[in-house]
Amino acid sequence: MKKILLAGKVILGAGLIIIFLNSCKNETKQEDPKEVAEDANEAKFDSIDSKEDDSEFLVDQAEINLAEIEIGKLAQQKSTNPEVKKFGKMLVDEHTKSASEVSALAKTKNFTLPTSLTEEGQDEYNKLSEKSGVDFDKKFADMMIDGHEKAIDKLQKASKDATDEDVKLWASNNIAGLTAHLEHAKMLKQNLDKK
Repeated sequence: MKKILLAGKVILGAGLIIIFLNSCKNETKQEDPKEVAEDANEAKFDSIDSKEDDSEFLVDQAEINLAEIEIGKLAQQKSTNPEVKKFGKMLVDEHTKSASEVSALAKTKNFTLPTSLTEEGQDEYNKLSEKSGVDFDKKFADMMIDGHEKAIDKLQKASKDATDEDVKLWASNNIAGLTAHLEHAKMLKQNLDKK
């Protein structure tokens, strides 16, 4: 009887230790930076839907800039194609400038922005990073086309629907630049597909 009681206590103790360790492990998982920024803006502007929509747009733009900068750096490091490297450098330069503008605009509006890659951005970066040679270059070009098409859609929507005039103006002023990036990415893809 004592052995059964002792075995029961050991099993109970081991179970409690496992539960305790799992709860500690779950607490260390960091929240996605985009979600943190959106939650902060939601809390600040809960009663003002228009500000919340404008803040979401700038959060998206910050997320795009962070991802494009990191992917541009990766293209400069991993690609052996001079055109891909050149495009990567242009991405870093242009999106660093854009990130600075978005950050300044967000600061004047009291919006919170993500400061590091989101989980989705990190996943995309990792998928690209696994590639090499022509496979890397083609995946990079595909990502640039897809990403810039989505970004342009968001800019066009904000240039019409944003309630804040500064946000609306910034969005409409940046459509042409991203459209040029998109066209450049399409030409790059055409040249890569010939190889």
